[in-house]
Amino acid sequence: MKRVSVTDKERYEVLRSMLEDRRSEIHAKLRSLRESLPAEAGDVRDVEEQSVDDFVQEVDFALMEMKSETLKQIDEALRRLDNGSYGHCVECSEEIGEARLRALPFARLCRDCQAEQEERIASERESRAAEGQFARVVS
Repeated sequence: MKRVSVTDKERYEVLRSMLEDRRSEIHAKLRSLRESLPAEAGDVRDVEEQSVDDFVQEVDFALMEMKSETLKQIDEALRRLDNGSYGHCVECSEEIGEARLRALPFARLCRDCQAEQEERIASERESRAAEGQFARVVS
């Protein structure tokens, strides 16, 4: 078994505390969003008022989805912290820069792998868009 130094243990505790604080903060925001969602409204509204309410509700749901995804990423980061792989890129196994981890404590990828992934996704979107345009021209 690997002997854990005091500084490693302190770092572990700081990282765990930071991730758990962030998780608690997001849980509180989600709770607040859920509580602010209107109950089934029985009052009669004009079209414009209903449209604004629908838009606000859609934004709230989108925020809830984003917060839920962030919670999943934090839980995954806590698992990586527990198994000793936190701070290492899941793609190339290189160490993730400290500045990146400070900015995004649940980062899974190093900056280079993240850039490659984003390029791949953008390329796939462009390909799908081009295929869609081609299909419309052909039909």
